[in-house]
Amino acid sequence: MNTSEQLFQRALSMIPGGVNSPVRAFRSVGGTPFFTKSANGARLTTADDQELVDFVLTWGPAIHGHNDPDIRAAVREALDRGTSFGTPNPLEVEMAELILSCVPAVKKVRMTNSGTEATMSAIRLARGYTGRNKIIKFSGCYHGHVDSLLVKAGSGALTQGNPDSAGVTPGTAADTLVAEYNNLPALSALFDANAGQIAGLIVEPFPANVGLILPDAGFLAGLRELCTKHGTVLIFDEVMTGFRLSLAGTQGLHDVVPDLVCMGKIIGGGLPVGAFGGEAEIMDKLAPLGPVYQAGTLSGNPVATACGLETLRQISLPGFFEALGAKTRTLVDGLTAAAKSEGVPFSADCEGGMFGFFLLPELPQNYQKVMTSDGKKFNALFHGLLDRGVYIAPALYEAGFVSAAHTQEDIEQTLTAAREVFKQLAA
Repeated sequence: MNTSEQLFQRALSMIPGGVNSPVRAFRSVGGTPFFTKSANGARLTTADDQELVDFVLTWGPAIHGHNDPDIRAAVREALDRGTSFGTPNPLEVEMAELILSCVPAVKKVRMTNSGTEATMSAIRLARGYTGRNKIIKFSGCYHGHVDSLLVKAGSGALTQGNPDSAGVTPGTAADTLVAEYNNLPALSALFDANAGQIAGLIVEPFPANVGLILPDAGFLAGLRELCTKHGTVLIFDEVMTGFRLSLAGTQGLHDVVPDLVCMGKIIGGGLPVGAFGGEAEIMDKLAPLGPVYQAGTLSGNPVATACGLETLRQISLPGFFEALGAKTRTLVDGLTAAAKSEGVPFSADCEGGMFGFFLLPELPQNYQKVMTSDGKKFNALFHGLLDRGVYIAPALYEAGFVSAAHTQEDIEQTLTAAREVFKQLAA
């Protein structure tokens, strides 16, 4: 039994499932999860001293790679001043100014401690602002472990949601309607069927918890049009895509301005940070100005904010996203060519520093098509890559990430490993 296996056995007796977030347990891919003892650049070092090229990047935040010296220095400087104050601090103001300068839709912003808190608060704000109860989400889109959002589609796009987790009441789920991504006619019908009742529509503009789905031409603009027509708050959940696709997130790629934007991951640089912001008229409904209560003891924490600020400053440098996007495209094109050469059904795409792939001949455009991907072959691919020193997400329906720290050597090692595994899958 290696060190990771020993640690996992110890954890199982004290931590439910042995992990503090379900996907880490390797339940969907099989086997025992590894434990990481250190990380540097684009690589993890496991408790068993295996070095891995990392395309999970702490599920997105590590856009500069792990243990960046400038980010580490910013955190140390903040630590020297104290870990938490419980009062406003100057870094909160700097963070707000930086976010507003980057994201066109955000005129005012409120800090939280996670992306989940951001989406939860945005939903409450949409309801408080409109005086309505119902929310629309899309099947396959994940918005954190918020009760009202742990709902998925039933038998179609016009289906009232059913709870997707024990502990979520039917009453909570009843106010969440589920639509099909990239299907504007069905969404329009859903609005018409619930006229005057929809407080907000929340969407991952690029759904990344189903591998990565790209919006059809005109889809995001269609969401904007429908929400404006029906007086509904349009919420972009950019916890994953914010500051990863471009400096302005989705708004840097599509000329669509939502009413509220949820952020997380990269704005904390790897420490627990979230935020939501948008039109001043809506944001001013928050306490202490308005009737919508939202709070957080550690919101705007000076250490976490310092980490996020340095992260954002670095990605603001000229040419950052061009270089990151080119590197990600090289990886995706290389994987596609490797699979094709062995006759393995495979499709992939990327945007900015995020990519997704499917063991399908064509890219799926919605959750239902994603679900037809070959899970058994994915598990073999995952473990084959892991055995060869490459770590991708241990789940079929997750996006991957590339960092500024990934080198050409890292990508070549990955493609060499992929060729070997695809050859085995084709046998």
